[in-house]
Amino acid sequence: MAWDEWEQLKAQAASGQSTHTRLNQVDGGGGPTASPSRTGDLKVGHADLVKIGSAAHHLYNQLWDKARVAVPSSDSAAGDLSKQGFALGAGLQHVSNRWDEQLKSLMDACAQISNHMQVTKSVHANDEHYILRQMSSIDALDAGFDERVGDPGRKNPVYGDHDKGKKKD
Repeated sequence: MAWDEWEQLKAQAASGQSTHTRLNQVDGGGGPTASPSRTGDLKVGHADLVKIGSAAHHLYNQLWDKARVAVPSSDSAAGDLSKQGFALGAGLQHVSNRWDEQLKSLMDACAQISNHMQVTKSVHANDEHYILRQMSSIDALDAGFDERVGDPGRKNPVYGDHDKGKKKD
């Protein structure tokens, strides 16, 4: 791009004669938008976590029962084909190994999701209890400052009169 062309494009942009670019935004099309102030906080209940964990555990069991069936027979067939001198045996063994790797990866992910959902609720409940205890102790301290025994600006009579024991010269 030549310098003159660049200067021309800058001048067009400054005068509003070029197309405009909006970043990090999608044309709403006039539909309603949901903002956090309207929708509130994200809340997940125990039942939701149980469903997610249960589905992940069920998928893990299904993968264990049904998806692993092909591995031993594929390995056996690959070995037989290789012994007979067929190049297809090595290819089948490669496919079987990749299948087993991908299956283990998927099963690990399901197990992690299932385990995570089992502990998430109790961890967050403990966090909530901790925050509640901290906030309630702040409320108790704050309430102590609000309790007045005497009129504002005067000494609190609860602490006694320190001037009584002193002699005036």
